[in-house]
Amino acid sequence: MKLLRFGPPGHEKPGLLDAQGVVRDLSAHVRDIDGDAIGPDALARLRALDPATLPAVPGNPRIGACVGRIGKFVCIGLNYADHAAESNMPIPAEPIVFNKWTSAVVGPNDDVKIPRGSEKTDWEVELGVVIGTAASYVEEADAMNYVAGYCVVNDVSERSYQLERGGTWDKGKGCDTFGPTGPWLVTADEVPDPHALDLWLEVDGRRFQNGSTRTMIFKVPQLVAYLSRFMTLQPGDVISTGTPPGVGMGVKPQPVYLRPGQTLRLGIEGLGEQCQKTVAA
Repeated sequence: MKLLRFGPPGHEKPGLLDAQGVVRDLSAHVRDIDGDAIGPDALARLRALDPATLPAVPGNPRIGACVGRIGKFVCIGLNYADHAAESNMPIPAEPIVFNKWTSAVVGPNDDVKIPRGSEKTDWEVELGVVIGTAASYVEEADAMNYVAGYCVVNDVSERSYQLERGGTWDKGKGCDTFGPTGPWLVTADEVPDPHALDLWLEVDGRRFQNGSTRTMIFKVPQLVAYLSRFMTLQPGDVISTGTPPGVGMGVKPQPVYLRPGQTLRLGIEGLGEQCQKTVAA
């Protein structure tokens, strides 16, 4: 299934994208596409519905973040060997973990705000993993049983805040609008191998990122098992799993960063596309 949320910010309704690309309203069956709606039993009930019996949503509504009430937005740094190389950083021995604040979460086509005073706002297309079942001290062999599905994430990053201002990476990763998520939560049964997906990103029509999840250092089962040793992963939590090469910071001979008035397009094979305009905060 491709689950989604549609409507104005803060008032999104749950929906489903049918095989013909029509958005169907799930409001009569679930309150929201959130942690309560994406456990195995809840997904089985939704899967049993005939999409043709659900009301079609008219017009072209705004699409919100594909998961509501995200509890934790956990991110993994330098998880592609070629991205680590372009960043002049060593391949990590263990996953690098940081967080995005949930106030960063926006819809896949909402504006991205360039923070006041920013000169190094950057982009990162990433595979998002959505947790469906609470996971604590899980084994790697069982870890995929805790995954509800996958989505596109743009891990927008302010590099000077992240790397030049001291402290952890978090301050450069969690600014408002720095977490476009969606358009859909694609359930795990429709993604037989999350490590065989092409992903890409363009700025103003120029392709900067063109990679594959095949080159991830730490795969999804490793990440879920690893994180579950430091925190309980709860239904509705999102793990953003790192980015392939082609970020603005790595452009040679001169880095390229975002400014207001630009257009970002990005996507992952089978998981949909995002399109954002950059604006001044």
